[in-house]
Amino acid sequence: MDKKKKKTRIAAIGDIHVRDTDKGKWTDFFKDVSADADVLLICGDLTDHGRASEAEILSQELRACSIPVVAVLGNHDYDHNENDAIRTVLAQAGVNMLDGDMIVLEGVGFAGVKGFGGGFNRAMLAMFGEPMMKQFVQEAVDESLKLDGALSRLETEHPDVPKIAVLHYAPIAATIEGEPEAIYPFLGSSRLAEPLERRQVLAAFHGHAHVGTLEGETAKGVKVFNVAKPLLQKLDKPIPYYVLEV
Repeated sequence: MDKKKKKTRIAAIGDIHVRDTDKGKWTDFFKDVSADADVLLICGDLTDHGRASEAEILSQELRACSIPVVAVLGNHDYDHNENDAIRTVLAQAGVNMLDGDMIVLEGVGFAGVKGFGGGFNRAMLAMFGEPMMKQFVQEAVDESLKLDGALSRLETEHPDVPKIAVLHYAPIAATIEGEPEAIYPFLGSSRLAEPLERRQVLAAFHGHAHVGTLEGETAKGVKVFNVAKPLLQKLDKPIPYYVLEV
């Protein structure tokens, strides 16, 4: 008799913005999500002001989490140039920090990058003009290439596992709808969608757009979920998260 593969429940949240004053605030959240899922994704903006001290608070709160955690940094985590220290603190606490890296957990492959802005589709910024504008575009290109590299390694080393992308910035415009159109170029880039489609990713999760839309898909049908905490607070949970079964 063929045994059906056990479903993996992936919980996701972004933009938790942990502060120095948050000691004890997240314990119930991590207990709750541990009972409800097999893996937790945190899609950037782990800290509020980009301080390593905030990451220390988060690492203490994570003691209540009994499932694997996968995370990427967000723009807030870079604000005081302590991003390397934040990454180190959380990695030492057992968080699988991804930045062009991949990992397989519970039979599912995860690849992650922060991502960057640049706009979407025909309004996407091109490599043209002043050096600073070219540098802005190059950052989005580099993040896309890092994501593609991680997904490529997943394909090569684990060809049979479903692939999930973990981002902070949005890869499509559909999941940032609700935000002012004037700031779309700073919320994500279509360049991030290219590797999702090329590598046949099952789903992608991001945050960053606090006033966006929960779900959308790329032109080729890759599911994309905006799991920014302010958006997820519309769900029926005190401290919400989104769960996808794979």
